[in-house]
Amino acid sequence: MALSDIGLVPRIVIGVIAGAAMGMFWPSMAVDLGLLGQLFVAMLKAVAPLLVMLLVMSAIANRHEKPADSRRILITLILYFVGTMTAALVALLLSTAFPQTLTLTGAADGAPPAAVGNVLRDVLFKLVDNPINALLTGNFLGCLSWAILLGLSFRRASETFRQNLQTLADGVADVVRYVIALAPIGIFGLVCFTVATIGVEVLADYVGVAGLLVAAMLIVALLVNPLYVWLLTRKNPYPVVFRCLEESGVTAFFTRSSAANIPVNLALAKRLGISEELYSVTIPVGATVNMAGAAITITTLSVAAAHTLGVEVSFAQALMLCIVSSLAACGASGVPSGSLLLIPLACGLFGIPLDIAMQVVAVGFIISVIQDSAETALNSSTDVVYTYAAEHARIGDS
Repeated sequence: MALSDIGLVPRIVIGVIAGAAMGMFWPSMAVDLGLLGQLFVAMLKAVAPLLVMLLVMSAIANRHEKPADSRRILITLILYFVGTMTAALVALLLSTAFPQTLTLTGAADGAPPAAVGNVLRDVLFKLVDNPINALLTGNFLGCLSWAILLGLSFRRASETFRQNLQTLADGVADVVRYVIALAPIGIFGLVCFTVATIGVEVLADYVGVAGLLVAAMLIVALLVNPLYVWLLTRKNPYPVVFRCLEESGVTAFFTRSSAANIPVNLALAKRLGISEELYSVTIPVGATVNMAGAAITITTLSVAAAHTLGVEVSFAQALMLCIVSSLAACGASGVPSGSLLLIPLACGLFGIPLDIAMQVVAVGFIISVIQDSAETALNSSTDVVYTYAAEHARIGDS
């Protein structure tokens, strides 16, 4: 049997095993091979903004009137917010039941936002960004807003123009398929570099908090998400949940970038039979605002900082923490470790000073090889899970 006859996911597993072995036994060579992973992520990030803009423009310009489309988009957006809030609550309950403390030493670099309002302000400015700049900087909200406006305008264009627009979108989609086919090689390079440069021994002091983070994310992925899917569809949710974890979560785990995983999710949504009018909007939006994993990270590390300093967390503070974590998570960037610099916002609720909060951020970077990978896998796979739930929701369609 030729290697090309094996499915994509088994080939990715082979790449992971080979990369881990290379990183353990030939670390100097593995570091150089890490270039393969960097190129793979760069290709995904390069093609994703153009794909989103063309796909949404074409879908809106060519679509027929479907009254349920806007309702299903709204359902998905509500699921994104409710799921993120639930994730923060799950993290809070686990952090209360199994309190963790941190070893705080050095502070991390970076300038965290001063308030949640600043995060939301940045989101609004992304929506009105220059379209060329949005494409160049990978601003998916800006790409999406311009694509919607242009798509609505192009509905009045000639049939020939709209067909050419669809042809252009299909051409970029073909490029995406070629890039995704390189996933086993790219992930091989990412694993090589991670194992060779970081290893697992540095995580020994933070096994407890890393384990708590992963446990919360598993609860959301395997219990909370299926519950919401079942409530909307009244069907067994686990086949689609497991498929999304397998085909979206695995890739996102290693790329550690929701933005880079957008092409993967768009292709998966199409294979699941979700309407293009729905997924072409909800998948790019989800990569920016659907951040259950980020809410878990922010909540867990903030509560751990409070426990470390002996700060009592009241019920009102805990409730406010869930809200702040959810709102802040919506502004987290779709790039590796994008949620960590939002931790000082949540720590501010407990009166924890910025210098201490930045030490907590440094802890986050230490465990990011586990935390950020699991976080991105949850965030990205949930985008497709909730879009599927909205597509099949019982909302009174005839």
